[in-house]
Amino acid sequence: MTSRCLLHVCLILLFSTEISSRLCTMLHFQQNKVNKESLELLKKMSRNFPSQCIRERTALKPTQEVSQLPLFQKENAKVAIQEILQEIFNIFSKNLTQSTWDGTSIVRFQNGLYQQIQWLEACLRAQMEKDLINPQSEDLQHSSQKVKQYFQGIDAFLKEKQYSLCAWEIIGMEIPRCFVLIDKLTRSLSN
Repeated sequence: MTSRCLLHVCLILLFSTEISSRLCTMLHFQQNKVNKESLELLKKMSRNFPSQCIRERTALKPTQEVSQLPLFQKENAKVAIQEILQEIFNIFSKNLTQSTWDGTSIVRFQNGLYQQIQWLEACLRAQMEKDLINPQSEDLQHSSQKVKQYFQGIDAFLKEKQYSLCAWEIIGMEIPRCFVLIDKLTRSLSN
């Protein structure tokens, strides 16, 4: 009886690793599709930039441009993408009450982010089981810290502006740059 249960556990682990491995193979396609949908939803949510917000646009001063975040080694790119998506998800889980954005679009946007994060977690789990990713690597920790600092700047800006309409519109213009970086990282995975 015990050996039969052990056999079931081994089979489940084997199949879950195989499914996660296939998920990694499809990652580039899935990322592209969901990134495009996310960008469309961002466009739909923020529509026209309010003229009263133009002067405040320069108030957002992240620690660095998102395009200047360090490009990650191929084996760490998935972790970096997951980190960026998680930080975007965290930002869009904040106080959105002052934004004039469509609530349905916000929920769809958050669901897309969550779905991508889940895909990446499954893929990373499979890679860690194969010891392809070392979560303790110095490069990975440095890159992760840079991503966190960038999003801490965005979060501080939102808090400073008390989550105002203009603050959200400015963030709505900044976040697509993150998706450009995600796309660049995703393309590096398929090379």
